[in-house]
Amino acid sequence: MWELRTRTLELGRRTLVMGVVNVTPDSFSDGGVFQDAEKSVAHAIRLLDEGADIVDIGAESTRPGARVGGDAGAEPAVSAEEEQARLLPVVEGVLRARPGTIVSVDTYKAETARAAIDAGAEIVNDVSGLSWGSGMEAVAAATGCGLVLMHTRGRPDEWGAPVKLDPDELMRQVKMGLEASLAKAAADGIQRESIVLDPGYGFGKRGAENFALLARQAELLELGRPLLAGVSRKSFLGQALAPLYRGATAPVDARETASIAGMVAAILAGASIVRVHLVREAVEAALVADAVIEKQGIGSGV
Repeated sequence: MWELRTRTLELGRRTLVMGVVNVTPDSFSDGGVFQDAEKSVAHAIRLLDEGADIVDIGAESTRPGARVGGDAGAEPAVSAEEEQARLLPVVEGVLRARPGTIVSVDTYKAETARAAIDAGAEIVNDVSGLSWGSGMEAVAAATGCGLVLMHTRGRPDEWGAPVKLDPDELMRQVKMGLEASLAKAAADGIQRESIVLDPGYGFGKRGAENFALLARQAELLELGRPLLAGVSRKSFLGQALAPLYRGATAPVDARETASIAGMVAAILAGASIVRVHLVREAVEAALVADAVIEKQGIGSGV
């Protein structure tokens, strides 16, 4: 069970699909396409109509090279005020058009999270895993919101040439990082039942490392919380398609089939929630993956 701010979600019976709404000019996958609030709301409604269980709205890109804030970083490229100016009209518009929608906000800034929760958001998706020093843990503890804690190796502007890790060391670091996030959450009064963990595909991992992580993702279930996987349109999928593109990484708009393949692999490896850009295709593929899992006699999550 995943305890959110005002309700509880049952995880494991079927895979839940989280649809992505980027209200940014510079996201790696669809930057600028839905930057206008009205277009973003319409896009979110379309994702819900296609079967999304959750919409995840973000207003600051954490693509490779992005400058983010926090204790050890410079001032973020997007201030909390600007982030909220982009984000809140979309959160409010979605909930006005579709009351009862489960809205997640993709932010690592405590003040933005608080404003979005006040506007009706149920979940905070913190890509820093409480590690960028914004005070997010106090907001999560006080509001009882659902919380996604992601593993990341450093900040986006530090991902240029990460040290290559063998699979054992990679898994050790991911587990340790997620354990540290869980410990910090517990120390600050966040209920364990409100937390879902995200391995952080593409967040400071080299291309092939992501496949090693995906192959061994089920090991992370040992941490005792459900898993969310977001592989949609990630560059490591484009790299796998290089033989079809004369050795070059496939462009973002050519990674949709690969995204579905990666998503199905994540479900079979224990993900209870998947974060995707194309919802209808993901819902259909998840139904097939869930049917396979049911016949195997194993759950799709914790």
